[in-house]
Amino acid sequence: MKDILDHLAATTRSTGMAQTPAGDGRTVSLSRTYPADIDDVWDALTSAERIPRWFLPISGDLKLGGHYQFEGNAGGEVLACEPPRLLRVSWVMGGPGSFSEVVVRLSTVDEGTRFELTHTATVPPEMWDQYGPGAVGVGWDGGLLGLGLHLAGDGASDGEKAAFPFSEQGRAFNTAASQAWGEAYRASGADEQTVASAVAATTAFYVPRSDEGGSAQSR
Repeated sequence: MKDILDHLAATTRSTGMAQTPAGDGRTVSLSRTYPADIDDVWDALTSAERIPRWFLPISGDLKLGGHYQFEGNAGGEVLACEPPRLLRVSWVMGGPGSFSEVVVRLSTVDEGTRFELTHTATVPPEMWDQYGPGAVGVGWDGGLLGLGLHLAGDGASDGEKAAFPFSEQGRAFNTAASQAWGEAYRASGADEQTVASAVAATTAFYVPRSDEGGSAQSR
């Protein structure tokens, strides 16, 4: 359990506002350092053979201008690809007129590779009011955990990944991630009542009561 939560503690989070071609947007940003060579991290992020080992099955043309689709999740276009330092993709899950883009930057540091991810999107006001940054942020925390385990040689099987959200470790991880995004939301200027409400809603979504029989990942 401690090892899993150590991955969570290694990540820095922030949230804010941004202008997008579709209007006002929200950002969630995560950064951490992986004890791995930058070329290895880049390959894990861009190889169709490696991506499913730590994230989700992927199909498509994984090159500049190509389109991709994650199984049961987002798809989009590769907008920028500058090995081994910059990857920018559209991240399509919303309806027409929405904007969603993910940018990943890598840099070499003494401890290994610095990983920085920013997801910028237009978000329906009612969704943001209910969940705040945790709705997207907790999912990205899971992705960073999977990448960290993969780079360390501790990747999980497909069955183990599917079972993780329902396990004691998975529920503790998602609860702690929801609380961590509450801290980031508070740091952005949100008031205590807004933060508490968003954390409660996000936690209930990702860590439902056992009698509800599901989690955010399975909905």
